[in-house]
Formats: sequence, C-alpha cells, structure tokens
Amino acid sequence: MPIATNVQVVKARQSCVTRVAAILAAGVLACAGAATAFAGPPTEQQAQPAAAPPVDRVNVQAPNIQAPNIQAPNVQVQNPQAKSPQAKAAAQKPPARPKTSRSVPAVAAAAAAADTSSITPRGRVYLFRGALGLIFSRGMDRLTEKLHRAGLTADVYEFTICSLITSNAVDTYKRDPAPIILIGHSMGGRCALQFAETLQAENIPVSLIVTIDPAHLSPEVPTNVERFINIFLSKDVLGGGNIKAVQGFPGHFASYDLDRHDEVLHISIDKMDAIHQQIVAKARDITMTPAKAEGEIVPLRYVVPPNEPTELWDSGVAVTARAGDTLQTLASEFHVPLWSLTQANSMSDSTPLTEGQRVVVPRHLAPAPVTAVAQPLPPSQPGSSGALAKQSDRVAR
Repeated sequence: MPIATNVQVVKARQSCVTRVAAILAAGVLACAGAATAFAGPPTEQQAQPAAAPPVDRVNVQAPNIQAPNIQAPNVQVQNPQAKSPQAKAAAQKPPARPKTSRSVPAVAAAAAAADTSSITPRGRVYLFRGALGLIFSRGMDRLTEKLHRAGLTADVYEFTICSLITSNAVDTYKRDPAPIILIGHSMGGRCALQFAETLQAENIPVSLIVTIDPAHLSPEVPTNVERFINIFLSKDVLGGGNIKAVQGFPGHFASYDLDRHDEVLHISIDKMDAIHQQIVAKARDITMTPAKAEGEIVPLRYVVPPNEPTELWDSGVAVTARAGDTLQTLASEFHVPLWSLTQANSMSDSTPLTEGQRVVVPRHLAPAPVTAVAQPLPPSQPGSSGALAKQSDRVAR
C-alpha cells in the first residue's frame, strides 16, 4: 500500500511539472509573437550587426568626442529630419568657424599663386630617403609634397635604387633638359652626391644639392654642381657627414652644423619646417636665379649657435670695410646676425676693422636681375636677414 501511494505521488508530480512547462512555453511564444507584431517586419537598419550603433546613439555621443562647435553642427546639417527649432536654426545657419577654416586654404592658395605668378617653376627635383626611410626619413615625403604645391616636379625614392634613378634621369635630361635639384637625408644624401658624380661624367650640370645629415664617407661635391648646402650634426653616428668639395670647386658652398641644437636629432633634422620652407623657395626660384654672382665666391662653414634660427645662405662674398666700420655695424647694415660675421671671418665681435679690410658677409643668391650682395634696406622697410641688392662699391675686388 505505501509503494502504490508513492508511485501515485511521483506520477502526480510529473504531471504537474509537465503542465507548468507547457504553460511557460506557451507564454514565451505568445510574448515573442506579440513583440514581433508590435515591431513590424525587420528594417535594413535593424538588420545591421550589433557592433554598428544606431544613428541616434551616434548623434548623442558625437559631442563627447568632437568639439561641439564644429562637429555637432555638421551632424545637424546632415540630418534633414531634425524637428527641434534649435536643430532647424543650426541647419539653416552654419557656424562661422567651419566657414573660416574652409576659406583659409583658398586665400592661402590665391596668395601663393600671386607670389609666384611671375615665375614659372621648371626643373626636376629628386629626393632620397635614408636607411629604413619609410620609418625614419619621412621628412623627405613631406618636403616632396611642399615642392608639389609650389608647382615643381618632385619625386622621392629609396636610396637603394639610386643608380637606377640616376640612369633614368640622364635619359630624361637628354630628351628634355631642365634644371636638376638633388636632396637627400642620411644615406639619401650620399646618394645625391653619387648621383651628381654620374651626371658629371655625362656633362650634365646640377643646379642645387641639399644634403641633410648625410652619411659618413659620402663623396665630395663635384665641379658640375652650381650650389651645394649641407645641414648636419657633426657628432651624429648615423649621419654626421661633414661634406667637402673637390679641389677647385667653382660653385657656391654652405655648410651648417646643428650639433649645438640639442633639440635636433638625426631622425628629426629632415622634418624641420623652417628648413623645408627655405629649400622650397630656392628650388622654386632656381630657373630665375643665376649661379654666377658678383664678387668672389667664399665658402661658408657655420656652427649654428643654440637658440639661433638656421638661415640657409648660399655662400659668402667679400666686401671692403670703410672707415669706422665694425662687425656690429656691418651686421646691422647687411641684416645678418653678428655670429655669422665672427665665424666667417674667424675674429671676435670686438676686433677692430681697418679701412679697406676684406670682410666676408653671407649672402643669398637672388633672382635676376638682382645681384647677390646684401644691402641695407631703407629704414621704412623692415628687412629680413641677408636682404639682397646690387652694391658694387662694397664688393672686394
């Protein structure tokens, strides 16, 4: 009797559990059906993966990520379904800041066009990166972009294909002669000088070479180069190439050691915007700037003092001191820093000058018909360092 009772109890419990499970399953199905009926058929927006946030969430989170006075108005303008009065007002009247940011490039482009309207940039610029250039020599890529914006034909390469590019350049020049400009960083600087040597064997001139912390054991500057500029770190083991010219070099030569600038490294020296701007200006004006200049061509070798800007003069010129001249008065007259005169002439700033004494002054080559000796500007015209004009009575004969 007890056994039968236990069996009946177990069966009763199983029956109860089965009924409860059935009721729960029916309830779940009913809820799912109701939710489907309420939501309607799935839309394309709902069918997207869960990782893509809904548009509403993007609009809410955007001000937390972007500047509200720039990004938020863009969202409202692009959302024609905005219904609030504030959204409509913002859509009808965009904020002033985005408009200003768009107008600045247009103004800059117009100004640049006006500045270069009288000069037609012509020539080919070959730039070379150093070892692991895609990592450490990206300044050459930035400089290439700036040269493009100035209207020049410029291409950047790895130094490992130097001989191939040189061979192509020879063929191109023979078909269509045009000024050649070579620029290189680290091993790319070494390549630029090797490039020039090959061109010399083909009797092809090089208008300008700029080497930026070139590698040690780089060759000397050959005689077919009209202008040469070296910017380097004398104690750097990765670069540090203190380039020299071959004996009897007739061109313009200027060397700038930035070793005393602790902020400059081998992997940053190729990315200095102030240097880029000067290189672009020289390259842009190359067809208008004759290499032949008035007076003796004096090579320059500078160790740029700390905290002093690096001004890329092309060479030095010897001028004659007059009665009462000092290095201080000459620095003021020719708009050059005093240290540039003390280093170029190997004398202290207090050394007295005698009338007729030869003094080397750094100079920029100027587009024709202006010649290449620095001259003081009228007091009413603020001048930059190394202003240029003809001043024949000052040039040492």
